[in-house]
Amino acid sequence: MSSPHPTWSLRTIAPAALLAVAVGLALHWLGGLSGLEQSTVNTRFSLRSTSAPKGVAIVAIDPRTFAALQLRWPFPRSVDGDMIDRLHQDGAAEIVYDVQFTTPTTPAQDQSLYQAVARAPGTVLATSQEGPHGQTDILGGNANLAAIGALPASSNLISDDGVIDRFPFDTGQLDSLAVVAVQHDTGHAVSPTAFSGRGALIDYRGGPASFPTYSFSDVLDGKVNPSGLRGRIVVVGVTDPSLHDVYATPTSGSELMSGAEIWANAIWTTLHGIPLDDASSPLAIICILLLALVAPLARLRWRAPGVAVAAVVAAVVYLGLTWLVFDAGLVLPIVAPLVALAVGTVAILVTGSVIDGRERERVSHQNELLEERVAERTHELRDSQLEIIRRLAQAVEQRDFETGRHLESIGHLTHELALAVGLDPGEAELLRHASMLHDVGKVGIPDRILLKQGPLQDRERAIVNQHTVIGSEILSDSPSALVRMAETIARSHHERWDGSGYPDGLRGEEIPLVGRICAVCDVYDALLAERPYKAAWTRERALGEIASQRGRHFDPAVVDAFLRLRGAATERGDEGRDVSSGRAQANGAAAAVGDPSDGPAVR
Repeated sequence: MSSPHPTWSLRTIAPAALLAVAVGLALHWLGGLSGLEQSTVNTRFSLRSTSAPKGVAIVAIDPRTFAALQLRWPFPRSVDGDMIDRLHQDGAAEIVYDVQFTTPTTPAQDQSLYQAVARAPGTVLATSQEGPHGQTDILGGNANLAAIGALPASSNLISDDGVIDRFPFDTGQLDSLAVVAVQHDTGHAVSPTAFSGRGALIDYRGGPASFPTYSFSDVLDGKVNPSGLRGRIVVVGVTDPSLHDVYATPTSGSELMSGAEIWANAIWTTLHGIPLDDASSPLAIICILLLALVAPLARLRWRAPGVAVAAVVAAVVYLGLTWLVFDAGLVLPIVAPLVALAVGTVAILVTGSVIDGRERERVSHQNELLEERVAERTHELRDSQLEIIRRLAQAVEQRDFETGRHLESIGHLTHELALAVGLDPGEAELLRHASMLHDVGKVGIPDRILLKQGPLQDRERAIVNQHTVIGSEILSDSPSALVRMAETIARSHHERWDGSGYPDGLRGEEIPLVGRICAVCDVYDALLAERPYKAAWTRERALGEIASQRGRHFDPAVVDAFLRLRGAATERGDEGRDVSSGRAQANGAAAAVGDPSDGPAVR
């Protein structure tokens, strides 16, 4: 491949590289696309080959058990006592009973279970509730358990977006089932340093039914060969789906996995020193930086086809690396590094197209006047810049269930309103395109909040509000007048005329004019659109809401111009207040949307 034009340098590739790094780090730090990242972990589990797990077995309270015993749930505690006696007799190394015995039944039944546990000292009994100092109500409390050598343990697990992928070292003062069982079985303490603040990753051995599993009724009736239980940690728990103790896991696919099976995997994980761990934040950042720089650095040596090949090779190599290190116990991030690679590739190819285009024009029009050459180059650069803006804005809007319609509508409305309030045609045209990036900061908002159905909590609203700051930071320090205007709009379009907006609490004409124009157009178009948290408004209702916010949310002069353009006539009262036929209806509509400031609730 031939080398590129000598004008390519580190300075030339810096904008594309910085954009790729910024997007990748924003996704990493702010948790954007976390659901997609979890799906990559699930895929890595599905691709991994695992050997049959040893040392742990499950006694399942399954549909077959209910059919055989003809008992309703929960079983009489004498039945659980008989099971503990059977497992102790069959030589189980450790009995982990994932059934909660915190509520007294009859004295005879409770005593039957209590005596059975006493005959099998070291039995681990589960609970999901504990007092501030680790007290439990299991069989009457911790003192009763200590008298017979029983061990209380927490059965609480940790989920990530509804998927059970971690377990804790403890919950308050009570160690988890896996920690208690392994410590008693091996006689060695489990180090809490192996557990991060989010808990330890469960190194799943496969999907449901990966561990040796025996029906509760078969074990109770002596139909199971004791060799299948002897010397093993045996987890007794419910697997019948009708009792709802089933959960989604990274390896369960469309099925669900019982709590007993999840704890069996957690116990196996603890027995083997918790072999699976997340990549440290510095390592994740290094991966993002390396992939973000692949395409820009490749452009120093190769032209566009070579850059594209380098990017594809880098993606394949990195995916292969994540798979290999996952087998070795390390979970590298995938989504943020690959997004950084994609952004860097697109940005450098567009930059290359611009530079190459300018060079071709220089050669083909070397005898033309300087003014003509500059105009042509500027046109090429502007087209490429607008294409990047349009695609970036469309990618951001699609995360929020929006389409290109919203972008085109905002561009049209802001251009029309800018001319109406007195901006010159050049500024109005610049605003048409810059306004498309008003919500670019939403790239840094987690999906679980941005796509939430229904009203946001205060904490979630505060996170969403950060999109103005994130957007302005992404667009900051650009030499382009278009990007500088987009930066101003991204930061100021949620400011309010009365000073109650965010992020800077600007008031009146402290708010840049382009931000005031975009605020009216954005709210109007958002009210007309159906969102996950509201239905679409009628045109008349939306115009009434805009009129009602004159002098509160919006610049009065901008509102007057907007209403004239939309054909919504207003009158002036003696005291200079705007009077609209839709005012009362609009105030009621705003309250129905749910904004505590009586203004339109638009995310």
